[in-house]
Amino acid sequence: MVAQKVVLITGASSGIGYQTAKKLATQQFKVYGAARRVDRLASLVQLGVSPIYMDITDDETITKAVAHIIEASGRIDVLINNAGYGSYGAIENVPISEAKKQFDTNLFGLAKLTQLVLPYMRAQQSGRIINVSSMAGRMTTYMGAWYHATKYALEGFSDALRMEVKPFGIDVVLIEPGGIKTNWGIIAADNLKKTSQGTPYQEHALAASERMRQLYSSDKLTAPEVIADTIVKSVINKRTKTRYLVGYGAKALVALHTILPTRAFDKIIQKLV
Repeated sequence: MVAQKVVLITGASSGIGYQTAKKLATQQFKVYGAARRVDRLASLVQLGVSPIYMDITDDETITKAVAHIIEASGRIDVLINNAGYGSYGAIENVPISEAKKQFDTNLFGLAKLTQLVLPYMRAQQSGRIINVSSMAGRMTTYMGAWYHATKYALEGFSDALRMEVKPFGIDVVLIEPGGIKTNWGIIAADNLKKTSQGTPYQEHALAASERMRQLYSSDKLTAPEVIADTIVKSVINKRTKTRYLVGYGAKALVALHTILPTRAFDKIIQKLV
C-alpha cells in the first residue's frame, strides 16, 4: 500500500521540502515535488521524484499542477504544504504590499491548493494534509509581525480544517519547526535591515538583524533533515500527533511563552532576536 501512495509537496527545491521529498522517494512513495525553480529538482528526479511547476501565489499554476497529478496518478494521498517565506521589519516600515505577499504565499496559496485537493481525498475517504507552520505560530519574535501573523493564521486554519475533514477520513497535522539551518534567517535579516534604513527603528532593527545573521550563520541550528524526518514520520505513522514541535529552541521558547508573564517574555525575545 505504501508504494502506491501519492504525495504532493510544495517548496521542494530546497531546505526542508527538498530533504522531505528525497526521504519519501527513497521509501517508495510516488512523490510530486512542486516548485517555481523545477531545475533545482534535477537530483531528486534521479530518485524518482516527479517535478512539477507551481507558483503557490498563482491559482492557474496550482490548478494545472493538481489536474496533472490526478490525470497521471489518479489520486493524492498526502499533501505537504511546505512552501513559505519570512520577511522581517517594523510594522510601520513594511509596505502592506509585502505583508499581502507573505499572506498570499504562507496562507492563501496553501488554502487554494488544499481546496483543490480535498474533493479527491473525500472521494477516497482517506488522506493526510501536513501543514508546515513554525514555532512562529505559537510565539512572536522581534520585528517579525507579518511573518508571525501568517503562521498564527495557519495554526487556526489548520485546527479548523482538521475538525471539518475528520468525518471524511482525512487527517490534518501541523509541523512547527524551530530554528533551522537554511538561508531563511539570512534572507529575513537582510529584509529587516533593508526596511529599517533611515527610519526611527533603524538602531534597534540593525542590532536585531545582526543577531539574526549571527544565529543563522552558527552551528546551533537544526539541520533540515531533522525536520524532514519528522514530516516523514507524520506521513507513515497510522496515528499521528496534531502538532510536532521540533528543532532548535522550539519546545523551550514555546514553553517559556506559555508560563512567563507577557512582558517578561518580551524582554527575553528582544535580547535574543
